[in-house]
Amino acid sequence: MQSPVLVLKDSLTRESGSKVHHANIQASKAVADIIRTTLGPRSMLKMLLDAGGGIVVTNDGNAILRELDLAHPAAKSMIELSRTQDEEVGDGTTSVIVLAGEMLHVAEAFIDKSYHPTVICRAYNKALEDALAVLEKIAVSINVNDRAAMLGLVKSCIGTKFTSQFGDLIADLALDATTTIGVDLGQGLREVDIKKYIKVEKVPGGQLEDSKVLKGVMINKDVVVPGKMRRKIINPRIILLDSPIEYKKGENQTNAELVKEEDWSVLLKMEEEYIENLCVQILKFKPDLVITEKGLSDLACHYFSKAGVSAIRRLRKTDNNRIAKACGAVIVNRADELQESDVGTGAGLFEVKKIGDEFFAYIVECKDPKACTVLLRGASKDLLNEVERNLQDAMSVARNIIKNPKLVPGGGATELTVSATLKQKSSSVEGIEKWPYEAAAVAFEAIPRTLAQNCGVNVIRTMTALQGKHANGENAWVGIDGNTGAIADMKESKIWDAFNVKAQTFKTAIEAACMLLRIDDIVSGIKKKQAPGAGGPSKPTIEQEGDADNEQMIPE
Repeated sequence: MQSPVLVLKDSLTRESGSKVHHANIQASKAVADIIRTTLGPRSMLKMLLDAGGGIVVTNDGNAILRELDLAHPAAKSMIELSRTQDEEVGDGTTSVIVLAGEMLHVAEAFIDKSYHPTVICRAYNKALEDALAVLEKIAVSINVNDRAAMLGLVKSCIGTKFTSQFGDLIADLALDATTTIGVDLGQGLREVDIKKYIKVEKVPGGQLEDSKVLKGVMINKDVVVPGKMRRKIINPRIILLDSPIEYKKGENQTNAELVKEEDWSVLLKMEEEYIENLCVQILKFKPDLVITEKGLSDLACHYFSKAGVSAIRRLRKTDNNRIAKACGAVIVNRADELQESDVGTGAGLFEVKKIGDEFFAYIVECKDPKACTVLLRGASKDLLNEVERNLQDAMSVARNIIKNPKLVPGGGATELTVSATLKQKSSSVEGIEKWPYEAAAVAFEAIPRTLAQNCGVNVIRTMTALQGKHANGENAWVGIDGNTGAIADMKESKIWDAFNVKAQTFKTAIEAACMLLRIDDIVSGIKKKQAPGAGGPSKPTIEQEGDADNEQMIPE
């Protein structure tokens, strides 16, 4: 009988040692090179073809990498970095890949010299600690209530995006939306939940300049009976339900045996009375608008329209939550549990408007809305999708600043300052770790270098000039103006980055580089497909003692 070890070796293919390090580094560099050209305001756009045959035109790092289908596991883990960065801080998705790729690239020389990966990782982690200390040192606090400063910051963070050509528009929308939904938690903390309470509604048509933030909620619904129910109500009383206003159907198979003809009318009468009771319980609170997530029967519609109440049915749970936050209503699970305090009175206007072929219900002019809708208009769906991606990044930046109001210089100035400081410190690092530490310092220059490349200027000349200005560590604010490629003071040019975006970029990039460097084996358990008709000898399988118990006993 063949030994289990042999069977294992048959079914697993294996790469190991220095080869793996080189393969991982090459794969990571390939991913970084794909999106390197999308960094900075003069960056290139990528046209992506998705599986459904649709096209996406974008320069958002995360959106590009999401569409890539790469076979190499190291490349896949690099793509994961961009997704992590997007979920954590919403910006810097391209920078993190470029930086991680560069960290691995400079490590290649040490792998060739037979440095142990653990030594390189130790040096990198030391460099990360020092880099974060430099960030803290050069960070500047900002007043969250100063709208002009906040606007400048959001603009400079999304200045690299496609929509920067439309001026302040996206920055204004992002700032309005995030300040609307901010909730004070006390002790100087603010909670801004973009995913839950800001809905972006994209409606093709009109101009991009027609986009606006609504002080309330807009949903793609019409009233149930358009002819009989009001489509415009000023200061509506709103009731939100999470229960059906129709006769309950039996949970399982329900049989009713009707013996006499009159039983049928009794049954119908019971249904009608049940619905009437439900409607009476709701109508005694004198609502103007009833919204339910479930169904609404024709009979209930009749009672509501008779009482002059408008109704909307089958609303999404998320939309219902937003309406509750906007108008101050409470979502009720049972009509008989309704109280006066559950009725929402915070909205100033309910109106149904037709845009193009579709009807949209607006619940707007709310007193103190804690949820809002951003209405985006534009020429085509592709344009609107790109504007939405840019808006999400802008809102994330605004949220980051509200949570942690600190800024660092943009335009590669931060990376150059970190690089110069680490180069100076490297002389005090003892032992073999000194060289990888110095290499990590050089790797930080990848960001300003890429910016210079994308501006189309002479890279060597520009980088030499910048390194000269940063050499003594005094000119922390000198960087590249991404539009012109000129060397400029970032404070005067008002080019900023959010502190926690930068900190997260450094942490994610270096930790990922360390993780990939510590991989010394790629073991694949995927069996290679045989060519059709090639019925080669089947591999021996080893039956263990436990397998006998699992076999079904066949009765004789």
